[in-house]
Amino acid sequence: MEKLKNFFNGLNEFLSYKIWNGDKVDITAATFLTIIISIIVVNFFLKLIHKLVTAKLPEEDKNKFISVFGFLRYLFYILVVLVILHTSGVNLTVLLTASAALFVGLGFALQYLFQDIISGILIIMDQSLRVGDILEVNQKVGRVFEIRLRTTRALTRDDKVIIIPNHQFLTDSIYNYTQNHKSTRENVKVGVAYGSDVVLVTKILENIASEQKGVLKNPKPFVLFEDFGDSALLFSINFFINDSYGDPKIKSAMRYIIDAKFREHNISIPFPQRDVHVFNSSSIETMQVENKNIGNGN
Repeated sequence: MEKLKNFFNGLNEFLSYKIWNGDKVDITAATFLTIIISIIVVNFFLKLIHKLVTAKLPEEDKNKFISVFGFLRYLFYILVVLVILHTSGVNLTVLLTASAALFVGLGFALQYLFQDIISGILIIMDQSLRVGDILEVNQKVGRVFEIRLRTTRALTRDDKVIIIPNHQFLTDSIYNYTQNHKSTRENVKVGVAYGSDVVLVTKILENIASEQKGVLKNPKPFVLFEDFGDSALLFSINFFINDSYGDPKIKSAMRYIIDAKFREHNISIPFPQRDVHVFNSSSIETMQVENKNIGNGN
């Protein structure tokens, strides 16, 4: 009995040992152990909740929640520490007051960070953006390969990684080529010389689009006679594809064939032309004298 009493007395002395002894802030070993145990318990329950939430989700969607629960884990850790310190008698007002200037600086520095994090949570929860989507950001097209809590990463057509802060998806206009469906409509524009057979031009363009590899048969490609340009009759061939990411190759192949077919049928693709009139100095002086005589009534 005496040994048990001595054990509890020793344990009480250990738990009462002050790790930090300040004028207004005291942190004992009991407080420190309580924080550690509480963090372990919170971590266990968060893992359990994560497992229950993602149990029936596909693997792709499970990976999205890793970032969300990672953010929640650190948030709960901070809350646990603050609550335990407060219940242990630690005056948090002193700590907050002493760190006021630091918090102000961090507030400005972390403004966009938390904006990105909140945007990332919204993107992941409502699934407004998915891995594999094709985006156009700042006139750059890329395929999304990773969605993180703060940023989204996409691979451009030049095999370069573009890192997009998540808040841009809520504040800026970003084109998502594959949000509603996989197919998109593209077009190739071309001009032909005035006097060309527009019916023949239309037929050639339609045949090229219908035979081009990668162009969908349904919806059917169609040609638009867009305008009478300064130097050409303007046409566009409109078609649908499933791979917007690789559409430059399809368009390039079609332009090669258009050029060959137009040459075969003697259809010229004009270029802008301007007439330039050159006057020598004597002619200019003569014109100035004549204008002066006219002004004097001679």
